[in-house]
This record gives sequence, structure tokens and C-alpha cells, in this order.
Amino acid sequence: MSAIFPVHGKHVPQPGILLVDHAIEEQRSLMDLLRAHHFKLSLAFDGKQAYQRALATQPGLILLETELPRMDGFSVCRLLKADPATRDIPVIFLTGNNRPEHRIEGLTVGAVDYISKPYESAEVLARIRIHLELAARCKEVAAPAANPTVHHPDMVVFNAASKLISERLRSIPSLAEIARMTGTHEKKLSHIFRQQTGQTVFAFIREERIQHGRKLLSDTDLSVQEIADQVGFQNACNFSTAFKERFQMTPSRFRQALRSAGEPESEL
Repeated sequence: MSAIFPVHGKHVPQPGILLVDHAIEEQRSLMDLLRAHHFKLSLAFDGKQAYQRALATQPGLILLETELPRMDGFSVCRLLKADPATRDIPVIFLTGNNRPEHRIEGLTVGAVDYISKPYESAEVLARIRIHLELAARCKEVAAPAANPTVHHPDMVVFNAASKLISERLRSIPSLAEIARMTGTHEKKLSHIFRQQTGQTVFAFIREERIQHGRKLLSDTDLSVQEIADQVGFQNACNFSTAFKERFQMTPSRFRQALRSAGEPESEL
């Protein structure tokens, strides 16, 4: 694409890239490489600065170290993907940690790729160009937004936290961990949930567990015990009690009623 490659021997302005690393001097060779290929480069040194810089500069792509002060790379990526103003910016993690679970977590929170340290210059450029091209194609086919994107900080935290909760119903992190993983603190997180839902974080988690359990009762043949395990209740009895309080019937009765409603009427 003309926005990415030189045309007729002339240098075409490249998309902006935000490079985030707490030891930015160690990235001097990478910075020189990107500038040599005419990318407009901006820098950030910690997680909170990275998120704010992404909002301010709207880069075409973000190269993000996973280990950062103030807010780690995974938390930054959660916020970026929860914010309509930044969710379409591709994020590539830079890391020396090649454990599979580390990579899986990064992809789960929304990164499009990983680049392992130490890295080859040709590989870095190839991955950057691939993802810039993919992002440009997606932008071309996407329908234009009906209204301008507005950044609401509290809503971004709520979206990131509620997504994190829904993904980890089986084993919910502590309130302090949820706050840390979404770039805030416990008191602020509690205030945001009360503001957005009228509930405490714990009441929201309980409701999410019950609602997801209800969906599993409807859509699967899993036993009540298996469903209780999947949604984070200690046992089937606790799940049944909570479910009955919410829907005025036991899980078994709910499933039976669904099946009865789906049976065809007998012929007279």
C-alpha cells in the first residue's frame, strides 16, 4: 500500500508508531531502524504514559513492552481495547518472556502479535507492515461511525473490568487485582461500578455468574455441578441457592421448564 511502502523512489510518510519501554535506551537500535524507514515515532516509558500518549497521538500501531512500571503492558492493552478511541489500534507486544501462558494472556487481552527479544530487524519490519496493512484494510471496509468517538475514562475502566470478570468467572481475581489490572485502585473501581450499575463489584460478579450459569443451563447439557464449577461457585448447592433467589426456581426446574416449552404439542 502506498501509505506503507516507498513509491517511485520517493519516501512516503509512514504511519505513526508508539514505542513503549521502561528502558527506552535499550531500544536505540529499534528506534534507529524505524526512523530509517520513515516511521513517525513517539515514545512512552511507563504504562499510564503509554495509554495517555496513545489517546493523544492516535498512532497507527503500538509496540508495547509487557513489563512496565505504574501499569503493566497487559493492563495498558485492556484499557486500549476497552476504549472506542483506541480499540482499533493494533498492539504488538515486545517481550523477552516466551512462556506460552505469557503469550496467550497477551493475545487474550487484545494484542495482534508478539515480537521476542532479541529480535531481527527484518522480522520487526515485516510484522509491523503486515499489521498496518491489515488495519488499513479493516478501516476501509468498516462502516463510518454514526457519532464522533468520545473518550469516557470511567466507562473505559468499567468496560475493561467487566470484560476481565466475564473471562475469569471460574476464578475471579481479588478486587485489588481487578483494579490493578485495569489501571485504577479499589476505591475508584468500586465507585465506577456503583455509578454504572448501581451495584458493588461483588454484586456485579454474582449476577454475572448467575446469568452465565443460566445460559449454560439453556444451551448445554452440562450438569448443575459442572456449571457451578465453570461459573465460580464452590458447589452445586451454593449455585442452586443463588439461582433460586434470582429466578424463583431451582436450576433443575428451570432446565425442565425450558425442555417442556420446546416439546411439540401432542396430537389429539
